[in-house]
Amino acid sequence: MAFGTFFLPGPTEVRADVLQSLTQPMLPHRGAQFEALFADVQAGLKPIFRTQRPVYVSSSSATGLMEAAIRCARPGPVLCLVNGAFSERFANIAQSCGRDATVVGGDWNRPVPLDVVEHALRTRAYSALTVVHSETSTGVLTDIHALTQLAHRYDCAVLVDSVTGLAGVPVETDAWELDFVLTGSQKALALPPGLAFGVASERFIANAKQASARGLYFDLVEFEQYIHKNQTPNTPAVSLLYATARQGAHIRRETIERRWERHQAMAEHTHSWVHELRQRVGASFGVYAPDDARSHTVTAVTVPEGVNPDAIVKAVASRGYVIGGGYGKLKASTFRIGHMGDHTMEGLENVLEACAESIEELLGSK
Repeated sequence: MAFGTFFLPGPTEVRADVLQSLTQPMLPHRGAQFEALFADVQAGLKPIFRTQRPVYVSSSSATGLMEAAIRCARPGPVLCLVNGAFSERFANIAQSCGRDATVVGGDWNRPVPLDVVEHALRTRAYSALTVVHSETSTGVLTDIHALTQLAHRYDCAVLVDSVTGLAGVPVETDAWELDFVLTGSQKALALPPGLAFGVASERFIANAKQASARGLYFDLVEFEQYIHKNQTPNTPAVSLLYATARQGAHIRRETIERRWERHQAMAEHTHSWVHELRQRVGASFGVYAPDDARSHTVTAVTVPEGVNPDAIVKAVASRGYVIGGGYGKLKASTFRIGHMGDHTMEGLENVLEACAESIEELLGSK
């Protein structure tokens, strides 16, 4: 399959040379060669996270670091902001780890309002809150800077899932004083699945030492100890680290600022296309996320009553392109286009035209 045909909201398409780097030979993960490779990985990741702190690397999906965030948060109840399938998952992780978790929100078509969050923080003292920056299920974006400023006034740490945010949407880890922010390799970073990356503030790690149920594999205190030696606490996915180093070099050349700009341009083009699609086919397709809270990496497109989004996905596939179906409770009412990673405007225009042609064909056959 030629590059520029895979627009799933994750995993995303990966450059051929990045995939080729996976074939490099194995090496001992407790030696100088590995430490040099890991230092290269750090040099690529820190500018993406906009941090001077070390970037933890976990050989797991992002779910692993979501669990780490919960287990390593200081003792006390956790406030869970839910506005989609993956923020709901974060809340479920908190509950499954035995934390006293309170859920607020519930509306999937917008971020949880700050006044709702502040009311909860005033009502009870929370050690941490969970939030999804860019909801992959809906394309809704939450302002994590404003949220963190609010939470810190109540001495509450903010645990950020930026799986489809980081590297596609601005994230200023240090400037915004984020407590813990994580992502997965397979989204806007445009790497193969299998790694998760996270940054913790010094304060978060200091407080994590009080947590008695950190476990072993996802103990961020141990991650912190090993990372200063350019090592991981346990056996890493060496092949994926080769790929991470290669992709880090690509992103350095582009610069993270231009990467953010490219993602914003692709998102705005997709939103304009939805408006043009309504006029073209005479049916009420729409963007699910509100105008003022749209992710730059994924768009959930609502379909008119009587139109099957799965049929659209299959029709687009017959034209050689992969897009995503609806997720969770939006499965029957949306399809999703992932415009993240290393995609270009030209490639995006091609898949959008394939979507429009598929929809015209389906509506014509009704």
